[in-house]
Amino acid sequence: MKITPNQLIEGCILSVPIMGHTDTPIVKENTVLNANHISAIKSFLVPIVEVESTLANGEKFKPQGIIYESNKEIKGEVKKEKKFIEIYNEAVKQYRKLYIEWQSGKKVEMIYVRKCLTPLFEYILDHPKELLTIHHLSKVEEYIYHHSVSVGCLAAFIAKKLHYSKRDWLQVGIAGALCDAGMSKVPSKILMKKGPLSKFEFNEIKKHPVHSYNMLKEVTGVSNAILLSVLQHHERIDRSGYPLRSDKKKLHTFSQVIAVADVFHAMTSERIYSKKQSPYDVLNHLCKDHFGRFEHRIIQTFCESFSQLSIGARVRLKSGVQAEIIFFNNQRLNNPMLKLLHTGEIFELNEDQSLQIEVIV
Repeated sequence: MKITPNQLIEGCILSVPIMGHTDTPIVKENTVLNANHISAIKSFLVPIVEVESTLANGEKFKPQGIIYESNKEIKGEVKKEKKFIEIYNEAVKQYRKLYIEWQSGKKVEMIYVRKCLTPLFEYILDHPKELLTIHHLSKVEEYIYHHSVSVGCLAAFIAKKLHYSKRDWLQVGIAGALCDAGMSKVPSKILMKKGPLSKFEFNEIKKHPVHSYNMLKEVTGVSNAILLSVLQHHERIDRSGYPLRSDKKKLHTFSQVIAVADVFHAMTSERIYSKKQSPYDVLNHLCKDHFGRFEHRIIQTFCESFSQLSIGARVRLKSGVQAEIIFFNNQRLNNPMLKLLHTGEIFELNEDQSLQIEVIV
């Protein structure tokens, strides 16, 4: 919907980037607006802004005096996107509620966990291109909820691509979303600390897989596969992980699917202590820098599947120019073939930093 800046409130999601006199946006598409964003928009005298009809917290946005709902919305051409945002935000909202209950000592009840997550997993596997931008929806102050839900989605997607049955990819997705349930037992002041963590604080965070395991081990409806997955999702096949430094032979495959999803979403998301990275830089990083730490078949399946989803996607380069991805070489995931939207020129990305992908739009 199109509204004036005076109608904006915190939590609005920008659906169209706000451009100034350069190719670099004043505020990027998919930004969850805060007070500083709104102040900047007003100071630049932007007359009209276009936002989603749903706020970041999942509630409907109903400003007084909507100026115009775009033709695409009227014709239903973006119904899928709207539906995804609504389903995703509802899952995050319900997961947040469950997490707060766990913090207060309430036991995990799988019937509510499945009710919260299953509709989203089923939707995302029918519309996998939504995964290209799922990391944009994460908010720093609510990272734990977004991360858990998104890891579940990504893990279910990878499991499906590995030809798991519906029963198994649902288990993988549920386990992925519950891996960080144990974070509810870590002091919030540690989780929300903005500076570097002390050795003691980091060790407290590293206990979360054990906390997650203990929270689930007596719960009805939790399989042994889910238990092992939440305990082992930070283990690595070269024994460099934690908490047990388990041997490769002892690692459940589900846990290693979740490990890839966990690292990918974390690295592509804005966090308190870390800036987000381009998905394609992260894919390349997983393939090269993490070789020997993750199961090769899982890494290869995810990287190839994600790159294929990206064909036809629009991206913004670090120079501010927009382009369309037209081809991927699976050996060079951070160097796809692109077509510049403003000139039609086709070229392959190289090491020039200004010609690297900054974000999928």
